[in-house]
Amino acid sequence: MNFSEQWLRSLVDPQVARDELVARLSMAGLEVEAVTPVAGEFSGVVVGEVLSVEQHPDADKLKVCQVSDAEQTVQIVCGAPNVRAGLKIPFARVGAVLPGAFKIKKAKLRGVESFGMLCSASELQISDENDGLLELPADAVVGQCVRESLNLNDVSIEVDLTPNRGDCLSLQGLAREVGALYNVPVQLSAITAVPASHEQTVAVELAAVEACPRYAGRVITGVDLTQPTPAWMVDRLQRSEIRSIDAVVDVTNYVMLELGQPLHAFDLAQIHGGICVRMAQDNEAITLLDGQEIKLKANTLVIADQQRALAIAGVMGGEDSGVEVGKTTDIFLESAFFEPIAIAGKARSYGLHTDASHRFERGVDWQLPAQAIERATELLLSIVGGSAGPVVVTEDTQHLPQVAPITLRAQRVEQMFGLTLTDAQIESLLTPLGLQLTAQGAGVWSVAVPSHRFDISIEVDLLEEIGRLYGYDQLPVRYPAARLAPQAQAEAQARLPELRRLLVARGYQEAITYSFIEPQLFSAFHPELKALTLANPISAELSVMRASLLPGLLKALQHNLNRQQDRVRLFESGLRFVGQLDDLKQERMLAGVITGARLPEVWTHGSDNVDFYDIKGDVEALLGAAGDSDSYTFVACQQHAFHPGQCARIERNGEVVGYVGTLHPQLATELDIDQQTLMFEVQLDAISSGRLPAFKELSRFPEVRRDLALVVKAEVPAQQLMEAMRSAAGEWLTQIRLFDVYQGKGVEEGCKSLAVGLTWQHPSRTLTDDEVSAATQAILTLLSDQFAAILRK
Repeated sequence: MNFSEQWLRSLVDPQVARDELVARLSMAGLEVEAVTPVAGEFSGVVVGEVLSVEQHPDADKLKVCQVSDAEQTVQIVCGAPNVRAGLKIPFARVGAVLPGAFKIKKAKLRGVESFGMLCSASELQISDENDGLLELPADAVVGQCVRESLNLNDVSIEVDLTPNRGDCLSLQGLAREVGALYNVPVQLSAITAVPASHEQTVAVELAAVEACPRYAGRVITGVDLTQPTPAWMVDRLQRSEIRSIDAVVDVTNYVMLELGQPLHAFDLAQIHGGICVRMAQDNEAITLLDGQEIKLKANTLVIADQQRALAIAGVMGGEDSGVEVGKTTDIFLESAFFEPIAIAGKARSYGLHTDASHRFERGVDWQLPAQAIERATELLLSIVGGSAGPVVVTEDTQHLPQVAPITLRAQRVEQMFGLTLTDAQIESLLTPLGLQLTAQGAGVWSVAVPSHRFDISIEVDLLEEIGRLYGYDQLPVRYPAARLAPQAQAEAQARLPELRRLLVARGYQEAITYSFIEPQLFSAFHPELKALTLANPISAELSVMRASLLPGLLKALQHNLNRQQDRVRLFESGLRFVGQLDDLKQERMLAGVITGARLPEVWTHGSDNVDFYDIKGDVEALLGAAGDSDSYTFVACQQHAFHPGQCARIERNGEVVGYVGTLHPQLATELDIDQQTLMFEVQLDAISSGRLPAFKELSRFPEVRRDLALVVKAEVPAQQLMEAMRSAAGEWLTQIRLFDVYQGKGVEEGCKSLAVGLTWQHPSRTLTDDEVSAATQAILTLLSDQFAAILRK
């Protein structure tokens, strides 16, 4: 919002320099974006009067003028099209300095001497208009400094308000803030009720009371719209970045800036029957004041008569019912309270943004409509004349905002800010804001909140106001003091930072992706689940909560591949969301994806790509971080989004804790991933806990090893075979290791050869050959019975 400093100081003047005022406003949360002078730097420019105008003897477009500055009459050669006798204009004397350090000197134009310069608005940097001289009011004092005559020793201040401070989108609201910041009196505009001089009214029906519970209107007849807007009002509007249009529009804009209540004026002759505030009919047409014809949506609140929509409520009026100079003689002035939710986003949905919608979306004082009507009527009658009818307020009190008192405790002020204030200090800070404090005891108040502070509803809001007005930069600085003792850490637990470091050490990079994904990707990974849909997604592609971390990681991998990074290793930790709001499970997960070469490109090794066993090795490292890797098993399975023949579920004591495998080829095609990609996802809580290592006395006796090459069916998992061997090997077996897998010549088709090394060791004696042979035979017998395994010859 932009406003004139002089206008603000006419309401409240804290007697501080401009720079200090600007800094204080910013520190109070009303951030000042810019301070712009209303005119350029110039001197020696006074009000001049054109006494006579004659044609230049040698130039068709130049005039020779006689100009008086009350001290002397000088000759000026001027080419402005609007120069004429009797006109009062800015006159730059010889020696004057205009913006840009342009010094005025005596000159000769086409043989005629000129002693000075007549100025346009753009030449003084008052506005961009340069189509002629700046015409001054007829009552301007000849010879007076133009700066004083036009009140140009002013600046336009632009503040960037947070959405909750809609009360400061007016000079009255800003004046309250300044008055509270400096504890100085505020002279708000006196609003006098204008008595009705006739009884003409317009019937009003509220058909959407939830969206518009209060609507005020007044008929004003016999207005003369040819009357110009007073210069003082035009100046204040222009310094607030609002262009002057005509007296009626200017007055409604002025009252909006002054009080914060948007108004609208209809041509009374264009209203048929009466006013109805209702929701629009689907695809109902309206042509707006800017000439744009739009089709309305059914959720749009409109001001209508008995035939058509006249305006989009709180946004913009319609062209057909608009006030027109030279045609309109009677107007209907409206001022309403609209529920912010009903207006929010409506202007944007039609590609619009207006000063009215900007205010209504943030909230407007619900008690202002009648006051704004009275203020606007007073100004209109003084400018365009006419007769005012009664103010008719139609309302539904049940749907008006209800303001409950708030309990404020001084103890909370100290807790929040570390600041001890007396009861009198707290009252002196809050009272200038219009808050009414009623003492309920020592350090406790019941606070009644005025209707214009709709952002205050709970105690912490009041605490924020105290801190803001006291000054954030004045709050004491206190450092936290605490007795910190070392925290015991469970040794049999792998914490997330350790797992992160482990993956980074294995060449991974950590990624952070959105917790929401596109619905199609969710269905591809979890066709059996119902997605949790966001009520207000940031985009259609990110509209459901993820039930796995893998979709986000694969999109990140795809992003890298599209940028010629063909070796990618990414991991992420975060929550997945399974179920709906009434039964939602949020589980901590750890996931990773890899693709490309096994090792970075270098001459010392080959360029083999990663395979299943690379990522399986990474997962095994994670599972072993807590010291209980033996409790995990990998079982071949089929899972959505994984390759049907290259996927394994990870089990711990029979419970599934994750999956590892290759990305499904069909899904890889849909994601435009053209190289083999492997991935894993595990439950973080399930793999974090392990077991403590325990010392076992080393045996001083020799180990005995037997290597067995066993031929079994190709579909027999090696894991099952080794578990069976372990169960039959006896208690002195210390190690079992698979060191070779072979299929080919010498092995029957459909079979495979598994070479397994078994090591025995007794803690207190040397094992005999007979004992080891007996254990070996027991193993062979069990394997033959269970798997039809035979020794390879």
